[in-house]
Amino acid sequence: MRAVVAKPGSLTIEEVTAPVPTSTQALVRVQAISLNRGEVRLALSDSPNPRPGWDFAGAVEQQAANGTGPKTGTRVVGVRPSGAWAELLAVEPDWIAALPEQVSIAQASTLPVAGLTAYHSLRHGGYLTGRRVLVTGASGGVGHFACQLAVLGGAEVVATMRDPSHAKALTSIGTPLAAVVQSADEIGKHGPYDLALDSVSGASLSAALANLKQDGLCVVYGVTDAGTATLDVRKFFITGGGRLYGLMMFHELRRESASVGLAYLASLVASGKLKTHVEVEEPIARIADVARRMVDRKILGKAVLRF
Repeated sequence: MRAVVAKPGSLTIEEVTAPVPTSTQALVRVQAISLNRGEVRLALSDSPNPRPGWDFAGAVEQQAANGTGPKTGTRVVGVRPSGAWAELLAVEPDWIAALPEQVSIAQASTLPVAGLTAYHSLRHGGYLTGRRVLVTGASGGVGHFACQLAVLGGAEVVATMRDPSHAKALTSIGTPLAAVVQSADEIGKHGPYDLALDSVSGASLSAALANLKQDGLCVVYGVTDAGTATLDVRKFFITGGGRLYGLMMFHELRRESASVGLAYLASLVASGKLKTHVEVEEPIARIADVARRMVDRKILGKAVLRF
């Protein structure tokens, strides 16, 4: 079978040995994958995982021999800690979910890492109705889903974006934003916040922590700016009860299987309540070029590659 193989600074398509599923695994024929900037950076690093990839969507070619999980022929969306950029995958049923007929394979492939990260980040915030939520890096994959899911939960959302014009990607699909800010200096003007979701770090994380309401929570799940942040300790503790939570999506999936969140997200897409943002759709042979464009921030939405 064909698979994407990572070497320092490059991605190639090569013939590799097809997987042999165990009795508890389904064999999935992958039809599309989507890229996340973090995994692309790792794949192009000096010490890459030779078989990278997280997000995939396709159809079950062979149901698990023990009879669990989706049946043969079922279209599914799924996630793996690595190796998803391949034509065939042997996958435990807990890592895949059946797709409603209204959801396309391309749409589905964008859901796993970005959608599940947004989903779990907001769940840590609890009840959202009437609460003020800050989403930094809101034009990214996770941010796009997080803003929509927070508004669906009844929250007022303040979004930070390098280019405020990118807010059109959300407002054009009916996701109202309470405010859009361009820099960390503006975060305090629209606070304080019951919940802050941060993927930027640096000054944005500092501002988020300094502008939490009493018992507020800041969930941090990424670093697209500086790897360190300066904390104004007095502003953080004096309000009372402020918390900082480090979220790693694969850690969250130890508590709840990926199939649960993926099924929920797919149902929202099927009902029209959640919109995906596929900006680029190319054949898998173009992955090296698309990956480089993603690292260079020339792709705003999700990039989907088809086998």
